[in-house]
Order: sequence, then C-alpha cells, then structure tokens
Amino acid sequence: MKNQIIVITGPKHSGKTLCARALAKLTGWAAADLDEQVTKETGRTPRELFKESPEVFRKAEAAALASLSRPGEMKSSLIIAAGGGLIDNSEAVELLSQHREINTVYLEVSSGTAWRRILSSAAAEGELPPFLKTENPGETHAALHERRAGSYKALAQFTVSAENKSPEEIAGEIVNHFQLPVDSVGY
Repeated sequence: MKNQIIVITGPKHSGKTLCARALAKLTGWAAADLDEQVTKETGRTPRELFKESPEVFRKAEAAALASLSRPGEMKSSLIIAAGGGLIDNSEAVELLSQHREINTVYLEVSSGTAWRRILSSAAAEGELPPFLKTENPGETHAALHERRAGSYKALAQFTVSAENKSPEEIAGEIVNHFQLPVDSVGY
C-alpha cells in the first residue's frame, strides 16, 4: 500500500491524540502529536510560543506539520493528531490541502462538551489556555468553536461525531470510511 497520512483535527479536547493512538494501534501505522512535534523542534511548548505571540506559534506549528508530512519522503503511513486551532493557521491548512496523500478527519464534539473538558484541564493545569484569557472565556470559546467547526468540516474528507464515543470506536469508523487495512497484531 502506498504511504499516506491521516490528520486528526478538531477542537481542543475533542480527543484527537487518543483517537490517533487508537487508530495507530488498529492499523499498525505510526502516530505523532503535532503539539509534541512543535515542542521537540522548538524546545518550547505551544502554550509558551502562543504567549509570545500567535504568529510565532503558528509559524512553528506549520513547520512541524511540514516536517512530519513530507509524503514523498515517508517510510511508512502516519497518523497526526493536530492542535485544536490548526484551522486558523493558513500555512498549515494550505499544506494539508496540497497533498493527495493527506486525508483530514474532523472530530466533531459539541461546544458544551469541549468547554467542560477545557475547564477540567484548566483546573488541573492551573490556567486556561492563552487564547481563552479574555473578559468572557466561555463566550470566546463558544464563538471560536462555532467558527472553526465550519472551517474544519469544509477541510475534512471525513467528519465523525466524537460525542460520547471511545477513541477505539472513532478509530473503527475512520478505518471503515477510508477502508484501511487492520493490523491483526494491534487489533
């Protein structure tokens, strides 16, 4: 089979990383987390880069995506868990759109579900993500969620509801949609 890339997109805390890991286990493909790749390449977390400026972060994010997704140079197929704001990075979106070896999946969750997960994570981490440090974080999140959802759906070759589903269930839907071979060892 020709090497290909599946990029899992969706809002913050939609389950992209867990889904990518479940899909990798099911298919035997390699998996990568774009935020981890940004940290690896820059020595700084996406949150630190975003605090410096959104433009600095987006440049690092696009560079990390480019380094992971050079289809002609790939030795195996790859699943990439993207960051929640990838759709606002025009350079990264252009990269996703240029290669036919890249298939984009959108994990759809409600704004309420995403917001509850963000608040839970913020309680554990001690702060909201920088992009939500506004006068009304809940309203900011709801507006971003709605705007980004339409853009993500337009970009994706496949949209799957991630509401109340396990990462394994979502991975199974992706396998079925793209008719991916299942690795009998990982399954």
